[in-house]
Amino acid sequence: MQLGPRPATLGLLLLCAAAAGAGEAEELHYQQGEHRADYDREALLGGQEEVDEYVKLSPEEQHKRLKSIIKKIDLDSDGFLTESELSSWIQMSFKHYAMQEAKQQFIEYDKNSDGSVSWDEYNIQMYDRVIDFVENTALDDAEEESFRQDKKRFEKANQDSGSGLNLEEFIAFEHPEEVDYMTEFVIQEALEEHDKDGDGFVSLEEFLGDYRRDPTASEDPEWILVEKDRFMNDYDRDADGRLDPQELLSWVVPNNQGIAQEEARHLIDEMDLNSDRKLSEEEILENQDLFLTSEATDYGRQLHDEYFYHDEL
Repeated sequence: MQLGPRPATLGLLLLCAAAAGAGEAEELHYQQGEHRADYDREALLGGQEEVDEYVKLSPEEQHKRLKSIIKKIDLDSDGFLTESELSSWIQMSFKHYAMQEAKQQFIEYDKNSDGSVSWDEYNIQMYDRVIDFVENTALDDAEEESFRQDKKRFEKANQDSGSGLNLEEFIAFEHPEEVDYMTEFVIQEALEEHDKDGDGFVSLEEFLGDYRRDPTASEDPEWILVEKDRFMNDYDRDADGRLDPQELLSWVVPNNQGIAQEEARHLIDEMDLNSDRKLSEEEILENQDLFLTSEATDYGRQLHDEYFYHDEL
């Protein structure tokens, strides 16, 4: 099976790994063409424990917390949720949970609980041993060879040049796309991986990687057509046939904004009963199940997180 171009950042690598099981998940999600809302809750709420907690909430408490969340999404307090307000909320939710996950990882990686994660501690957490390598010497194991880039990202995130990463630096290491001082590193890392001719740009051929058309085929496979379309219409904004560093950044950094906008449009399309392209509290409560199985509430998870429903947010 051929794979499409692979972005360089950790966030997208994790997304690609998650996508590997998408076919099987899709069959469970849509059985005989019918959507299963209970699958959303079980698979996307975070696990059976979270589902059990969700079920334990009384309808009255669910209603109360949901109304509190609606009020917080409504930034201008006009009683309606616009596509822009929903998109902003979903993006904030993405970032919040990414940061929470990084904070939890920090505790797990900090083996000696000294408030920092050393390179050795990171090695042990990832591989159960410390990997030694000589600079500019290839490792036999391809997975371990990719670890070399982790070391470079680790060193770049370590702003104070201490023996390890503090929490803020660890977040920069795990989510370089969220931290300004890591932007140049993200771009350079992508260029090192994809800019084969060293001209400072990524051409369409470099974007497609090692793909070569089968000489017996009359046309490119579907995934190549999709990737070419993405290159030309999503990333190559000046239409010069190559990606400059800023255009490259739009490829290698996860585009949560686009995902959030798509989900916001979907919710309005499905829940907007009077076709005014915005949602009232009544329309949301009328379609409560749909709202609670969407990214607007992180599939209901926000009803259990005081950060979102607490009145002081």
